[in-house]
Amino acid sequence: MKKSENEHKTFDIGGFVFNISCPKKLSFPDNFLLFETKNFSALDCEAAFSYRIELSEDLSLPEEKPYAEREDMKIYRDGALESRLIGARGHEGYYAFYREISENECVITLNASQSELLCLDTVFTSLFAFERRFLTRAALILHCAYIEYNGEAILFSAASGTGKSTQGKLWEKYRNARTINGDRGLLTLKDSKWHANGWPVCGSSEICSNISLSIRAIVMLSQAPENSVYKMSPKEAFTSLYSQLTINNWERSATVRSMDILEKLIFSVPIYHLACNISEDAVNTLYNALYGEEAV
Repeated sequence: MKKSENEHKTFDIGGFVFNISCPKKLSFPDNFLLFETKNFSALDCEAAFSYRIELSEDLSLPEEKPYAEREDMKIYRDGALESRLIGARGHEGYYAFYREISENECVITLNASQSELLCLDTVFTSLFAFERRFLTRAALILHCAYIEYNGEAILFSAASGTGKSTQGKLWEKYRNARTINGDRGLLTLKDSKWHANGWPVCGSSEICSNISLSIRAIVMLSQAPENSVYKMSPKEAFTSLYSQLTINNWERSATVRSMDILEKLIFSVPIYHLACNISEDAVNTLYNALYGEEAV
């Protein structure tokens, strides 16, 4: 009997359990493997989705007109099912074709000639259209630096280059905090409380952990010569946070669903704006706002 050339792995990201069947020679980024579960039989739920990965010397491009497209992707629809030609910015052609064959299963065909791109966690994770999966689970993917302090999560969010990781490092230095992920966090509602979860993409921070913690606060950042902080109104918080979410803007139903989930979040979790510089005073200013009478 010919030995199978495929292997099967099970992963758990924020309570979303999924299977991947793929060629044994396919390498997974180290950050992605942090979310592999070796004791699937001990989990309380079965896998919610199955991915089958295949290798091909060339991708067969769909003949129909795309439902939507952007620089690095073409999207196709067949009723409720979606397909995607996936590329990488700055590279010609496409490295994968993602095709849903049912509501809980898809096939991903990889272009073998561009397999070197898959060592990048951003490229590899883009194969799985996770934002579609998590939207049905009332979860949001937020661009943020996720730190742990006193057993809770504090999330720093802002446009790239504003200083999310920098503020996280200041909390590590002055408050003995720990960075869980320097670039992304998955926000889920568990037992009526919002939690931040690890994510297999960490950006330039290179810090990635598979840890789930209840959220103390989300902090929107801006740079300023002097430090100041205030609690944002729901309207202001909604606008600021929405711009930092991973959302399929080409699909109206996904946009509306994301907005509904975000509305629930901002009425359950304190959202602050911190105008800050790079100093210990920036940490103290936020600390006093978050912990009030608990502050020492």
